Amino acid sequence: MLDLTPLELKDFLEEKYDLYNRESFIGSDPIQIIKQFKRKEDIEIAGFMSASIAWGQRQTIIRNAQQLMELMGQQPYHFVMTASDSDFDVFKGFKHRTFNGEDCIFFLKSLRNIYKNHAGLESVFTSGRKQTGDVKGAISYFRKVFFEINHPQRTEKHISNVDKKSAAKRINMFLRWMVRKDERAVDLGLWTGIKSADLFLPLDVHTGNVGRKLGLLTRKQNDWPAVDEITSNLRKLDPKDPVKYDFALFGLGIFEKF
Repeated sequence: MLDLTPLELKDFLEEKYDLYNRESFIGSDPIQIIKQFKRKEDIEIAGFMSASIAWGQRQTIIRNAQQLMELMGQQPYHFVMTASDSDFDVFKGFKHRTFNGEDCIFFLKSLRNIYKNHAGLESVFTSGRKQTGDVKGAISYFRKVFFEINHPQRTEKHISNVDKKSAAKRINMFLRWMVRKDERAVDLGLWTGIKSADLFLPLDVHTGNVGRKLGLLTRKQNDWPAVDEITSNLRKLDPKDPVKYDFALFGLGIFEKF
């Protein structure tokens, strides 16, 4: 563990945040998928689907996420809202790790239900935040809405369950994309119902390991209590925008093998 004072730690992470929160970061990150779109609903659906398969090799994630966009004719919202049952058949052969065509088709049908009956993704997360008081509760609420329609049991594993202590890395990353806003515009900052201050770190192996080396995390498992711990410590460094340090921790882990 590095022995840094709180001020030294903040300066170090600010420097790395400045280094990695740049347009050049987009070229190697799944966020590039959503940068193709201008319409809010297209961005949300592209972002949600890309984040949902964001585990494994980054180039494979990007390639498979781009395939999803192409299968939707580069019009995610239009496809989700107008596709017939037979139109969904093009996804039957899709596969990313354990996420298969059956999962994909349900995800798209659930998104249709959310846009038709719940006023869209932002509305669901914002409602959940208001009802429960925090973003963890919003994620839990979203999961209930997502699976309120008939679904394959196997698909439940692809939406993290924070009530069972899941770290929910992919959902937290999606929320970072949608909520965070800064002058660099790597994240999109589309949503106004949730504040950057309320977000939680998208904790994964890399950010967890770096966090432990920097004394930001003591818990050994990468689960929700670990997410809570490391985010609480990052809030001490920047209460208004704690998850901006995701760029620093991820960059240190992936690019610098810290």
